[in-house]
Amino acid sequence: MKQAVAGNASQSFAEVLVMGFLGAITLFAHASGMTLILFPELAALSHDIITRPRGRWASDPGQLILTPTLTAILGLFLTRHLSYGALQMALIVGLSLIVIRITRSTIAPAISAGLLPMVLAERSWLYPVAIFLGIGILVVVLKLWQRFGPRDVHPGIRAAEHSRLVDALEAVPHSRLWALGLMTFVLGLGALAQASGLRFLVFPPLIVIAYELFGHPEVPGWMKRPALLPVVCLLTASVGLIAHQAIHAEFLAVMITMLGSVLILRAFRVHMPPALAVGLLPFVMDSPDGRFPISVLLGTSALTLYFFGYRRLLHAMEASAPKRSSIKSSTPSSSCSSPSL
Repeated sequence: MKQAVAGNASQSFAEVLVMGFLGAITLFAHASGMTLILFPELAALSHDIITRPRGRWASDPGQLILTPTLTAILGLFLTRHLSYGALQMALIVGLSLIVIRITRSTIAPAISAGLLPMVLAERSWLYPVAIFLGIGILVVVLKLWQRFGPRDVHPGIRAAEHSRLVDALEAVPHSRLWALGLMTFVLGLGALAQASGLRFLVFPPLIVIAYELFGHPEVPGWMKRPALLPVVCLLTASVGLIAHQAIHAEFLAVMITMLGSVLILRAFRVHMPPALAVGLLPFVMDSPDGRFPISVLLGTSALTLYFFGYRRLLHAMEASAPKRSSIKSSTPSSSCSSPSL
């Protein structure tokens, strides 16, 4: 009992540290003039590695910095030479997946780092520098936390199960057809975004969520209720937009957004780190308005419906596979059925 209480206290203190880190990063972003040091996926990354300082991502700080920086360079280069469109977004996502594969990384938010310049129409080479600096500072905070934070705190059963679930989601995808399913979704939704003019139909954290969904459909627990995905992301997007517009001190608005987003995930009992990143998007957008949460709702609803169809297709394929093999094995070969001469 005492160990569980200590674990909960350590978790709460870690989340306070995450909010303080994001507030400090916001101040640094304004002081340096590099707004995108506040990379929205810093919310998901910082929450994961600070609350689980010995988890999969936290155990590989080199990849934590390298992979998003490489995809940021790639995404910016393509954005500077290509116009906005579905094929262009699919190209960036596909090449980001190749970077992740080549570097043997499991840092899924790197996909978001690659796609963000296209969605924001960002063309400055300061963007990958900002990504490098922001995540580099996060790694320094992680090292200090690992050295001076609580040690030998044994989590309760629920926390231990949650940590195993997260590590499973952060592993290399091994589901059949996951890449085809993901790229088809990006192309389809990207075409709708291009036709409608709602760029944030394909908001970058959505592709990270899709990557985890298609790559790990067998992992139980994190999507027991997929219908909650649009609700959770709509709420975190709305909290971020309201805080951005209502609170003059931006560092305080970022901290309140993070607090509200964490509480929303807890209230719905879901593990969805990219939803934390959704709340920070208004802080890097030009003049965000009510179209942003509407786009988030439409994009996540499209992903939910698409995933239902994708999962049914996988189940149908798995169900038909044994039938085919049994038919094949029951059919005698010509060499066995013909009498020898």
